[in-house]
Amino acid sequence: MIEVSRETPRQDDVVALIRQSDALMQSLYPAESNHLVDVDQLARPHVHFFVAREGGRALGCGAFVLGESGQAEMKRVFVDPAARGKGVARAIMEVLEREAAQRGVTLMQLETGIKQSEAIALYRRSGYVERGPFGSYQPDPLSIFMEKRLA
Repeated sequence: MIEVSRETPRQDDVVALIRQSDALMQSLYPAESNHLVDVDQLARPHVHFFVAREGGRALGCGAFVLGESGQAEMKRVFVDPAARGKGVARAIMEVLEREAAQRGVTLMQLETGIKQSEAIALYRRSGYVERGPFGSYQPDPLSIFMEKRLA
């Protein structure tokens, strides 16, 4: 059974997941198109970081960063390739959205890369729609910006 709970990103198995994510993004995009947050940023108080586990094994992770006026940004949703196809990413996203809504978030936003077709498809199936850049993002032909209203 997959369980998703709030944890610190400063755990060896979680750092390994984040490194896998970094390596994948660096293989797909140039540095200027990688908008990654590191472990120190993920451990800040306004960031809510979650880990999906099965039998204690870290399968995936994700976070949301609280913004202003009911907005949050989803960051670092990643699933170990060996655990894909089990609904881990969907479970992480559901928890992120529920936890964000409990903290007054009404709009969840995200940035992803154009080469991540599986992630884009998941976001669309989950109700996210494309929009222009938000926050400090600049237009980037390798990025897709999306958002979803939370109830």
